[in-house]
Amino acid sequence: MRLAPGLHRVGNDIIAAYLIEAPDGLTLVDAGIAGQYRDLENELKSMDRRVEDIRGVVLTHGDTDHIGYAERLRRERGVPVYVHEADAARARGEVSSHPAWGRWRLGATARFLWYAMRREGMRATYLTEVVPVHDGDVLDLPGSPRIVSLPGHSAGSVAVVVPAVDAVFVGDALTTRHVLTGRRGPQPAPFTDDTDAARGSHQKLATIDATWVLPGHGAPWSRGTREIVAELAGADAAAHRTSAG
Repeated sequence: MRLAPGLHRVGNDIIAAYLIEAPDGLTLVDAGIAGQYRDLENELKSMDRRVEDIRGVVLTHGDTDHIGYAERLRRERGVPVYVHEADAARARGEVSSHPAWGRWRLGATARFLWYAMRREGMRATYLTEVVPVHDGDVLDLPGSPRIVSLPGHSAGSVAVVVPAVDAVFVGDALTTRHVLTGRRGPQPAPFTDDTDAARGSHQKLATIDATWVLPGHGAPWSRGTREIVAELAGADAAAHRTSAG
Protein backbone atom coordinates (compact mmCIF):
# COMPACT_ATOMS: atom_id res chain seq x y z
CA MET A 1 0.00 0.00 0.00
CA ARG A 2 1.52 3.30 -1.10
CA LEU A 3 1.11 5.93 1.62
CA ALA A 4 3.17 8.71 0.07
CA PRO A 5 6.07 9.08 -2.38
CA GLY A 6 8.82 6.73 -1.18
CA LEU A 7 6.66 5.31 1.62
CA HIS A 8 4.80 1.97 1.50
CA ARG A 9 3.05 -0.29 3.99
CA VAL A 10 3.35 -4.09 3.86
CA GLY A 11 0.52 -5.93 5.59
CA ASN A 12 -2.57 -4.35 7.13
CA ASP A 13 -4.04 -2.80 10.28
CA ILE A 14 -3.54 -6.08 12.16
CA ILE A 15 0.22 -6.42 11.55
CA ALA A 16 2.26 -4.03 9.42
CA ALA A 17 5.79 -3.43 8.21
CA TYR A 18 6.99 -0.56 6.03
CA LEU A 19 9.24 0.11 3.04
CA ILE A 20 11.25 3.27 2.50
CA GLU A 21 12.20 3.82 -1.14
CA ALA A 22 15.21 5.91 -2.14
CA PRO A 23 17.37 6.13 -5.28
CA ASP A 24 19.96 3.82 -3.69
CA GLY A 25 17.48 1.10 -2.74
CA LEU A 26 14.99 0.15 -0.04
CA THR A 27 14.95 0.00 3.74
CA LEU A 28 12.43 -2.31 5.42
CA VAL A 29 11.18 -1.33 8.87
CA ASP A 30 10.06 -4.45 10.75
CA ALA A 31 9.22 -7.77 9.12
CA GLY A 32 5.75 -8.72 10.36
CA ILE A 33 5.10 -12.45 10.59
CA ALA A 34 6.49 -15.19 8.36
CA GLY A 35 3.40 -15.65 6.16
CA GLN A 36 3.42 -11.97 5.18
CA TYR A 37 6.47 -12.56 3.00
CA ARG A 38 4.09 -12.86 0.06
CA ASP A 39 2.66 -9.43 0.95
CA LEU A 40 6.21 -8.08 0.78
CA GLU A 41 6.73 -9.62 -2.65
CA ASN A 42 3.43 -8.23 -3.92
CA GLU A 43 4.24 -4.73 -2.66
CA LEU A 44 7.67 -4.84 -4.25
CA LYS A 45 6.10 -5.90 -7.54
CA SER A 46 3.70 -2.93 -7.41
CA MET A 47 6.76 -0.68 -6.95
CA ASP A 48 8.64 -2.33 -9.83
CA ARG A 49 11.26 -3.40 -7.28
CA ARG A 50 12.80 -6.71 -6.22
CA VAL A 51 13.77 -8.29 -2.91
CA GLU A 52 17.40 -7.71 -3.94
CA ASP A 53 16.76 -3.95 -3.66
CA ILE A 54 16.33 -4.20 0.13
CA ARG A 55 19.55 -2.95 1.72
CA GLY A 56 18.63 -3.52 5.35
CA VAL A 57 15.90 -4.38 7.85
CA VAL A 58 15.51 -2.10 10.88
CA LEU A 59 13.50 -3.62 13.73
CA THR A 60 11.57 -1.37 16.09
CA HIS A 61 11.93 -4.15 18.69
CA GLY A 62 12.51 -7.88 18.92
CA ASP A 63 9.02 -9.37 19.29
CA THR A 64 8.00 -12.31 17.13
CA ASP A 65 5.31 -10.40 15.22
CA HIS A 66 7.96 -7.93 14.02
CA ILE A 67 10.88 -10.22 13.17
CA GLY A 68 8.74 -12.56 10.97
CA TYR A 69 10.69 -12.92 7.72
CA ALA A 70 13.79 -10.94 8.74
CA GLU A 71 15.93 -14.05 9.17
CA ARG A 72 14.78 -15.32 5.76
CA LEU A 73 15.98 -12.09 4.15
CA ARG A 74 19.25 -12.27 6.07
CA ARG A 75 19.89 -15.93 5.30
CA GLU A 76 18.74 -16.05 1.66
CA ARG A 77 19.67 -12.54 0.50
CA GLY A 78 22.37 -11.43 2.91
CA VAL A 79 20.26 -8.48 4.14
CA PRO A 80 21.60 -7.12 7.47
CA VAL A 81 19.09 -6.81 10.31
CA TYR A 82 19.45 -3.93 12.77
CA VAL A 83 17.98 -3.95 16.28
CA HIS A 84 18.65 -2.00 19.46
CA GLU A 85 21.28 -3.67 21.59
CA ALA A 86 18.81 -4.06 24.48
CA ASP A 87 16.50 -6.18 22.28
CA ALA A 88 19.16 -8.16 20.43
CA ALA A 89 18.79 -11.21 22.67
CA ARG A 90 15.01 -10.99 22.32
CA ALA A 91 15.29 -10.99 18.51
CA ARG A 92 17.56 -14.03 18.72
CA GLY A 93 15.05 -15.89 20.90
CA GLU A 94 17.38 -16.04 23.88
CA VAL A 95 15.03 -14.18 26.23
CA SER A 96 11.33 -13.41 26.29
CA SER A 97 8.87 -11.56 28.47
CA HIS A 98 5.36 -12.39 29.57
CA PRO A 99 3.54 -9.12 30.29
CA ALA A 100 -0.10 -9.19 31.36
CA TRP A 101 -2.68 -9.15 28.60
CA GLY A 102 -4.87 -6.55 30.28
CA ARG A 103 -8.33 -5.89 28.87
CA TRP A 104 -9.49 -7.90 25.88
CA ARG A 105 -12.62 -8.71 23.91
CA LEU A 106 -13.35 -12.09 22.43
CA GLY A 107 -14.07 -10.99 18.87
CA ALA A 108 -11.04 -8.73 18.45
CA THR A 109 -8.66 -11.16 20.13
CA ALA A 110 -9.96 -14.07 18.05
CA ARG A 111 -9.49 -12.09 14.82
CA PHE A 112 -5.89 -11.25 15.77
CA LEU A 113 -5.01 -14.83 16.74
CA TRP A 114 -6.78 -16.32 13.70
CA TYR A 115 -4.93 -13.99 11.34
CA ALA A 116 -1.62 -14.76 13.04
CA MET A 117 -2.21 -18.52 12.86
CA ARG A 118 -3.13 -18.37 9.16
CA ARG A 119 0.02 -16.38 8.39
CA GLU A 120 2.45 -18.58 10.35
CA GLY A 121 2.60 -16.07 13.18
CA MET A 122 2.72 -18.76 15.85
CA ARG A 123 5.95 -20.21 14.46
CA ALA A 124 8.78 -17.80 15.10
CA THR A 125 12.06 -17.88 13.19
CA TYR A 126 14.51 -16.02 15.38
CA LEU A 127 17.50 -14.11 14.09
CA THR A 128 20.88 -15.82 14.17
CA GLU A 129 22.80 -12.61 13.52
CA VAL A 130 21.90 -8.97 14.19
CA VAL A 131 23.61 -5.61 13.91
CA PRO A 132 23.16 -3.80 17.25
CA VAL A 133 22.20 -0.12 17.18
CA HIS A 134 21.88 2.59 19.82
CA ASP A 135 20.00 5.80 20.54
CA GLY A 136 21.01 8.53 18.10
CA ASP A 137 22.57 6.26 15.46
CA VAL A 138 22.02 7.28 11.84
CA LEU A 139 22.23 4.17 9.69
CA ASP A 140 23.93 3.98 6.31
CA LEU A 141 20.77 2.75 4.61
CA PRO A 142 18.34 4.24 2.09
CA GLY A 143 16.55 7.17 3.72
CA SER A 144 19.26 7.54 6.40
CA PRO A 145 17.06 6.26 9.25
CA ARG A 146 17.82 7.64 12.72
CA ILE A 147 17.29 5.58 15.87
CA VAL A 148 15.48 7.11 18.86
CA SER A 149 15.08 4.96 21.99
CA LEU A 150 11.46 4.57 23.15
CA PRO A 151 11.73 2.01 25.97
CA GLY A 152 8.63 0.64 27.62
CA HIS A 153 7.04 -1.94 25.36
CA SER A 154 10.45 -3.59 25.55
CA ALA A 155 13.78 -2.36 26.83
CA GLY A 156 15.07 -1.94 23.30
CA SER A 157 11.98 -0.48 21.62
CA VAL A 158 12.89 2.36 19.26
CA ALA A 159 11.42 4.86 16.87
CA VAL A 160 12.92 4.92 13.39
CA VAL A 161 12.92 8.51 12.14
CA VAL A 162 13.18 9.10 8.39
CA PRO A 163 12.90 12.81 7.44
CA ALA A 164 13.20 11.93 3.75
CA VAL A 165 9.64 10.55 3.87
CA ASP A 166 8.46 12.76 6.78
CA ALA A 167 7.79 9.69 8.91
CA VAL A 168 8.51 8.09 12.25
CA PHE A 169 8.02 4.33 12.62
CA VAL A 170 7.07 3.47 16.21
CA GLY A 171 6.50 -0.29 16.31
CA ASP A 172 4.57 -1.08 19.50
CA ALA A 173 5.51 2.08 21.38
CA LEU A 174 1.84 2.88 20.70
CA THR A 175 -1.02 1.50 18.66
CA THR A 176 -3.87 2.94 16.66
CA ARG A 177 -5.82 -0.34 16.76
CA HIS A 178 -5.71 -2.43 19.90
CA VAL A 179 -5.40 -6.04 18.73
CA LEU A 180 -7.09 -7.42 21.87
CA THR A 181 -10.02 -5.00 22.24
CA GLY A 182 -10.46 -3.70 18.69
CA ARG A 183 -10.52 -0.11 19.98
CA ARG A 184 -9.24 2.34 17.38
CA GLY A 185 -7.27 5.54 17.84
CA PRO A 186 -3.94 6.37 19.51
CA GLN A 187 -3.48 4.44 22.77
CA PRO A 188 -0.96 2.35 24.72
CA ALA A 189 -0.11 -0.96 23.06
CA PRO A 190 -0.87 -4.29 24.78
CA PHE A 191 1.82 -6.73 25.96
CA THR A 192 3.97 -3.85 27.24
CA ASP A 193 6.76 -4.73 29.67
CA ASP A 194 6.93 -1.39 31.53
CA THR A 195 3.85 0.83 31.22
CA ASP A 196 5.39 3.73 33.15
CA ALA A 197 8.39 3.82 30.83
CA ALA A 198 6.05 3.60 27.84
CA ARG A 199 4.16 6.69 29.02
CA GLY A 200 7.46 8.55 29.22
CA SER A 201 8.31 7.45 25.69
CA HIS A 202 4.98 8.79 24.46
CA GLN A 203 5.99 12.22 25.73
CA LYS A 204 9.37 11.85 24.02
CA LEU A 205 7.59 11.53 20.68
CA ALA A 206 6.72 15.22 20.93
CA THR A 207 10.41 16.01 20.29
CA ILE A 208 10.20 14.33 16.88
CA ASP A 209 8.78 16.36 14.01
CA ALA A 210 7.04 14.10 11.48
CA THR A 211 3.72 14.03 9.66
CA TRP A 212 3.45 10.25 9.44
CA VAL A 213 3.41 8.19 12.65
CA LEU A 214 3.44 4.53 11.67
CA PRO A 215 2.69 1.79 14.21
CA GLY A 216 3.09 -1.96 13.91
CA HIS A 217 -0.63 -2.42 14.54
CA GLY A 218 -3.37 -0.09 13.41
CA ALA A 219 -4.01 2.51 10.75
CA PRO A 220 -1.23 4.86 9.62
CA TRP A 221 -1.46 8.28 11.28
CA SER A 222 -0.89 11.33 9.08
CA ARG A 223 -1.79 14.21 11.42
CA GLY A 224 1.64 14.66 12.93
CA THR A 225 3.48 13.76 16.10
CA ARG A 226 2.16 16.68 18.17
CA GLU A 227 -1.46 15.71 17.68
CA ILE A 228 -0.87 12.04 18.35
CA VAL A 229 1.03 12.87 21.55
CA ALA A 230 -1.92 14.99 22.72
CA GLU A 231 -4.32 12.11 22.11
CA LEU A 232 -1.97 9.65 23.78
CA ALA A 233 -1.86 11.78 26.92
CA GLY A 234 -5.57 11.28 27.42
CA ALA A 235 -5.38 7.57 26.60
CA ASP A 236 -2.42 7.11 28.97
CA ALA A 237 -4.29 8.83 31.78
CA ALA A 238 -7.37 6.66 31.24
CA ALA A 239 -5.26 3.49 31.15
CA HIS A 240 -3.47 4.53 34.34
CA ARG A 241 -6.80 5.11 36.15
CA THR A 242 -8.06 1.72 35.04
CA SER A 243 -4.94 -0.09 36.23
CA ALA A 244 -4.93 1.81 39.55
CA GLY A 245 -8.58 0.95 40.13
